Amino acid sequence: MPENLQITEIYQTQVQCYECALTVNMPILKEKQKAQCPRCGYTLSAIHRNANQRIIAFSITALIFLIASLPFKFLSFSANGLENHFDAITSFFVLIENDYQLLALIEFITIFAIPTVVLLSLIYLLIPMNKGQHPKYARKILSMVFALIPWSMVEIFLIGALVSLIKIISMAEIELGLSFYAFILFALSMTIVILHIDKRELYQLLDQVEQAHEIKTIKSPINTNKDDPISHALSVQKTWALLLTAVILYIPANMFPIMTTHFFGQDQPSTIIGGVILLWKSGSYPIAVIVFVASVIIPVAKIIVLAWLNYSVQKQSDRLSLQRVKLYRMAEFVGRWSMIDVFVVIILASLIQLGPTMSITPGTATLAFSGLVIVTMLAAMSFEPQLIWNDRKKYE
Repeated sequence: MPENLQITEIYQTQVQCYECALTVNMPILKEKQKAQCPRCGYTLSAIHRNANQRIIAFSITALIFLIASLPFKFLSFSANGLENHFDAITSFFVLIENDYQLLALIEFITIFAIPTVVLLSLIYLLIPMNKGQHPKYARKILSMVFALIPWSMVEIFLIGALVSLIKIISMAEIELGLSFYAFILFALSMTIVILHIDKRELYQLLDQVEQAHEIKTIKSPINTNKDDPISHALSVQKTWALLLTAVILYIPANMFPIMTTHFFGQDQPSTIIGGVILLWKSGSYPIAVIVFVASVIIPVAKIIVLAWLNYSVQKQSDRLSLQRVKLYRMAEFVGRWSMIDVFVVIILASLIQLGPTMSITPGTATLAFSGLVIVTMLAAMSFEPQLIWNDRKKYE
């Protein structure tokens, strides 16, 4: 079991906590140990056994399974003697042909492009750095990796595929293809890679390599703007603007159909709530709860939490600081999971295309809801959690 360290051992260096800007004396950590900020509990660093070697190995493994998930069938759908199948490549063309280019772009970027860039970048950086060599543009690439990781949604797409199976299993025969199993292994490998990444350790390794090669550069980034009231004011204003946009997008995302089923010439539009009710009536209670929480509860809760946090720092509140930072962590973590419903629509719209007999098309709410999720993620990123602990400045 990992051992949490109180900061009382031999100090190795000083680091600044990302979430409360407290300067902490960091001890030398051993394997399976992690250091937490004594004020807010944020994990400053966690040491895994052979972490860098595991990141390289599982990054290569993930890329192999990603490639294997492309050429074969992902899901097969057959009903009334008609058959269709879903695979990663043809799904893009199906969406584009039906004038849903933005959904095709969302699928491509979040499921394939970003994970591929992250995995290739980690391999490019860690193989030479472990040998003491300095790869070109290493610091910029490492910063890019950490910026892209929150937008990788492989595991969310996999859950969306499972929800899609539950939705259509009662109306047709479903067969899982080789690509489906390859994608599961890809998602597992990608998750292991992310769990082994430690930001401080990677930047420290890069610092050591740069020092060995006498490369002059800015050291690993810390919160250099923590005493800049202008930066703080812009952070608050930007967060308010993004939250207002999210509220505006929330209305069409829930009022308009998220998808429409065309069945023998009849259109059956379905809203997010309507889909949840249908799942519940069909007896898929766990899936109904998951979709309801991810698509209804989480977006509303995230907007309310971020609005309260932003208001509290604007008013220089010094109450419930620890509770507020915990709420921020929760809001930042769960927000991306709301994309489940979007991926369900993408899969169903790509899979169920049987001409006049049966077809599914994305509704107006799909793009509005995608925008809602993206905007709330940007709002969480724009909010500076350090401001929760600062009661001395005015944010105008």
